[in-house]
Amino acid sequence: MNAMPGVVWITGAGSGLGRALAQRYLAAGGAVAGTSRRTETLSNLALAAAGQPGCFHVQAGDLTKAGCADTLVDAIERTAGPIRLAVLNAGTHIPDSAEQFSAATVASLLETNVMSVAYCLEALLPRMLSRGQGQIAINASLAGYRGLPRAAAYGASKAALINMAESLRIELEPRGVTMRLINPGFVRTPLTDRNDFPMPFLMEVETAAEQLYQALEHGSAFEIVFPRRFACILKVLRLLPYALYLPLMRKLIR
Repeated sequence: MNAMPGVVWITGAGSGLGRALAQRYLAAGGAVAGTSRRTETLSNLALAAAGQPGCFHVQAGDLTKAGCADTLVDAIERTAGPIRLAVLNAGTHIPDSAEQFSAATVASLLETNVMSVAYCLEALLPRMLSRGQGQIAINASLAGYRGLPRAAAYGASKAALINMAESLRIELEPRGVTMRLINPGFVRTPLTDRNDFPMPFLMEVETAAEQLYQALEHGSAFEIVFPRRFACILKVLRLLPYALYLPLMRKLIR
């Protein structure tokens, strides 16, 4: 019997932060439904979950496809129970630059990072609103605060998620559904392993997952950020006028 009532749905649960968060909830006795496009990664997680107090439900699917999220949510709630928390974590990163700017890269990142979240919201919101309860956490990024060098496509997708979460928070809060925004900095995952530049305040994924778990289960703030020191630096940069911010960023890429 699960110690934590209700189902936690985690997208992008096959690797990185999603996988580490799923393992944390399973250790706490939670019922976790994990979604990823790659069935083998979920199967590996299910095997690892066998000795944990919680129970793991494999729900593989491609959330960039219209209708997939609705099918998955229906299956989860029919077989495992109502989703009390959805962590919309699925996303990817493709490095870019002005010299290699590609509309196809922008489209790909918007499809994976933004549209997959939109499809999930479309499936979740009617159910949660009808129940008058539920929590949704959208995983964006500190890179969505302002334009950063070599992140035009990625940053744009994450800025869109930040704006989306802010807008929905205003409407959903009076109706019993809590919208949360996750803005991580650099966390050691297969995605950040692609970066070929120094990553300040790089966090281990288990540390990030623990902080996220505590914030989701015991916190109430709209925005969840980590690592805090890096977040504070970027919050200050977000306040700078363009006359100061843009020259400062140019110095960083020299």
